[in-house]
Amino acid sequence: MSIVFSADDQPLNARADYWHHVVGDSLGRLDLAPPATALDARDQLRIGDLGPVRVIELSTGESSQAARKRSHISSSDPELCKIDVQARGRGVIAHSGREARCAPGDFALVDLLRPCSWANGPSAGIVAVTFPRALLPLSSDDLAELAGVRMRGSDGFGALVSSFARQLPGQVDDLAQADAARLGTTMLDLLTVTLARRLGNRRLIPSDSRRRTLVVQIQAYIEEHLADPALSPRMIADAHYISVRYLHKLFETEPATVVEHIRRLRLDRCRHDLLDPALRSLPVSAIGARWGFPNPSHFSRLFSSTFSLPPVELRRLTDDRWS
Repeated sequence: MSIVFSADDQPLNARADYWHHVVGDSLGRLDLAPPATALDARDQLRIGDLGPVRVIELSTGESSQAARKRSHISSSDPELCKIDVQARGRGVIAHSGREARCAPGDFALVDLLRPCSWANGPSAGIVAVTFPRALLPLSSDDLAELAGVRMRGSDGFGALVSSFARQLPGQVDDLAQADAARLGTTMLDLLTVTLARRLGNRRLIPSDSRRRTLVVQIQAYIEEHLADPALSPRMIADAHYISVRYLHKLFETEPATVVEHIRRLRLDRCRHDLLDPALRSLPVSAIGARWGFPNPSHFSRLFSSTFSLPPVELRRLTDDRWS
């Protein structure tokens, strides 16, 4: 379950103590600029836990800065790291003599036992993922080499980390405790693989992390090719240089088989299109066909068994609403 803290919840004369308390509990002591008494009413912090990781979503109205100085750090502080993912706007993270200038999607690794600072432009959004330092299989030298380095969120494994992290705040409240912990572990797996590849040392990647990361890669591939009629276990396996047998084995620990996963995603897209007023003139059968269900009768049966009403009935109900 997530907790939301909003500057607008407090009177101006109480904001400083309130905001420092909220931020301090999550990230440790910081200096804020402008002072917390000048926080924009739109400033908001949302915090949720996913097993071993904490997810912090920060939204700001005006430009802001924060600094964690050496005087803020004590030997009793928990050994935490985090990644800051730029969800909106632009930001700069200064850490270990480096400046990571982040555009939307980019991210950087931060060691909270070292001094660092942040600066964000107006209307910025950040998703921070914090976790115990011990959960990264990196040496102190590895961590020092990576801290404060901008990592592109537009391609490769960086895109997987960025996309996955930015989706976490929307999932915190919808998951059972065990599923939340599993999601947090997957986040760490993706990050471990990305950082190890950045270091050029894949031996740092535990075998379980490799497997879970491969599943996330496959799921992203499925999303990207969902409208392709040729999408199949064979196509997916070939694209990832694995056997079909191993593909099915990877999904044995997932909530659905690979075929069921594809089918459900396609049905969800069909439902979305049927509810879209802009697609009102598109026949139900055409919507099914565009998402891989060329047989209207088969599409209707699958849709009905999943959503408890036929697609034509959903279209009729939405037509009545639009009328």
